[in-house]
Amino acid sequence: MHHDERADRPGSHGEHQIQRELGTFARADRFYEEQVLDRLNSRMREFVARQEMFFLATSDAHGECDSTFRAGPQGFLQVLGERLLAYPEYRGNGVMASLGNIRENPHVGILMIDFLRDRIGLHVNGTARLVSDDDMRTAYPDLPRDPVPGRRPQVWVEIEVEEAYIHCSKHIPRMAKLPTAGGRAWGTDDVRRKGGDYFGAAAEAGRAGSDTRGHVTRR
Repeated sequence: MHHDERADRPGSHGEHQIQRELGTFARADRFYEEQVLDRLNSRMREFVARQEMFFLATSDAHGECDSTFRAGPQGFLQVLGERLLAYPEYRGNGVMASLGNIRENPHVGILMIDFLRDRIGLHVNGTARLVSDDDMRTAYPDLPRDPVPGRRPQVWVEIEVEEAYIHCSKHIPRMAKLPTAGGRAWGTDDVRRKGGDYFGAAAEAGRAGSDTRGHVTRR
């Protein structure tokens, strides 16, 4: 049996193969033993509770991946216990890519990075499920209410923690928090406040549509 085939060794078979090929077993084992937890310890829970953004990785049943960004006021990513997190999903572009992936494949990865204070990151991997706002508030009556009148989450994503580990500060830049003119437009449908057609995709789609109708010629 190869050393990487130990049943209690964290990580995937693929990463164990690469560790063997590149000779990094000792370093990987030290990291697994010292840094990878199956829960959020007290310092991790404090870290999560003060974050205002995170990156979310999901994939569908076929393994097609997607990554996205979520942000909100401190505490929008709720710490419900040492092995349980939850965050609200609000009205967006209507595509529902992340929620659709979770419906097919519950495995998710969250990356939180503190660019402002400690320049450190935290990875949380786990299993997610979709929970209605009513059911979440029945289970957790103290959940905060959205300050915007009439706005409520479309659904909550509840994540059971399976792994939690550090992302080292080596290449994390330090950033400064600046005020946003007019305040943050949480949940806005204003196209301009959401970025408009910043990358020109809608304009290109419009030109392509015109080409198919014979009105213009693509250059």
